[in-house]
Amino acid sequence: MLNYCRNNITRRSLFTAVRQHNRDQLDDPNLAHIKEQIEADKQKLKWRVPFSERPDTFKSTFKAFEMPNRNSELLEAMQQPVDLSPSGIKKWWTNRRTRIDSYMQNFIPERHAMLGDDLAAAHFVVHRGGSVRFRGQDQWVKMNDKEEYDLPSNYIPNMVLEEINCDNMTLYYEGLENIRRLRCLTHLSFRGVVNFDDWFLDRLSGSEFPRLQVLDLRGTAVTEKGLHCLYRLPSVQTLLLDDPKRDVMWELTVALLEEWNPQLEVKAE
Repeated sequence: MLNYCRNNITRRSLFTAVRQHNRDQLDDPNLAHIKEQIEADKQKLKWRVPFSERPDTFKSTFKAFEMPNRNSELLEAMQQPVDLSPSGIKKWWTNRRTRIDSYMQNFIPERHAMLGDDLAAAHFVVHRGGSVRFRGQDQWVKMNDKEEYDLPSNYIPNMVLEEINCDNMTLYYEGLENIRRLRCLTHLSFRGVVNFDDWFLDRLSGSEFPRLQVLDLRGTAVTEKGLHCLYRLPSVQTLLLDDPKRDVMWELTVALLEEWNPQLEVKAE
């Protein structure tokens, strides 16, 4: 056993000596050009640096059409026939506006860091036509006819958001990230938000609403399959749907939800 330990110590010492010897050789000025070549190869092998952004890459005329997110939308559009009919131009313009509007609803970390989650969510909702109510206030905050509204522009600790009304808003999937971590929210309504579907509900259910009691999904595109996401919101007591008994699958899903959460009541009004 003693000889085995001595042999292991000897091996480790030899390995350490070899590594030190190799390191001393790399410090040799005669090998400086090899080190420079190795560093240059490492830079070229960085997979995060696109080929088109390397300083030694040829820049063609099509560089002007490169998109920041490097997706295939441009190539796909270039392969499609050009439709200059009135309906084609209208469709193109509608799709373009949709992409712009959805991008404008992206989550802005700086806004939440400066205002806090409650006030940042209030600004996001009210600015897009919704309304909110804070704890201790009877009046709802919303825009007037001149598109003006009264909300603080800096963080205020005692402003706790309790109710959000997103009825008939133009809300995209990207915008849901702005309505999250509202730990005192009790009422949340998406009535008439036509884009709100099962994917929206899945993302919403994981947004940390530990005190949410009322959820209004009337007039949305949510199906009975999406309702299974509500297991992440055990505090919900009232769920408003257009017709909870529209067919057998809806009735079965609602019955399962009410059995899983005895305090939950699913109704149309």
